[in-house]
Amino acid sequence: MIRGEEFAPLPFFSPMHIKINLFATLRKDRFDTDQREYPTGTTVLAVLNDLVIPEGEAAIIFVNGKHAGPDHVMLDGDTLSIFPPIGGG
Repeated sequence: MIRGEEFAPLPFFSPMHIKINLFATLRKDRFDTDQREYPTGTTVLAVLNDLVIPEGEAAIIFVNGKHAGPDHVMLDGDTLSIFPPIGGG
């Protein structure tokens, strides 16, 4: 420490807790439901990147039951549900 200088302690940042639900093919080699911690300000896209899910494979995204886009900022306690493209005939 340099004499005469005072340093403020770093603020404590508690992580956000996000519940993640994956559906259909997105569950393969991943999980069905998980609880994860992310830093404040994390977006849906950052979660997709963390889960190694390409943005194009996340066709339908809900946060707390409401449609959301990849730029949506998550909040502590949110539930993120991710669905792949749905096909059929």
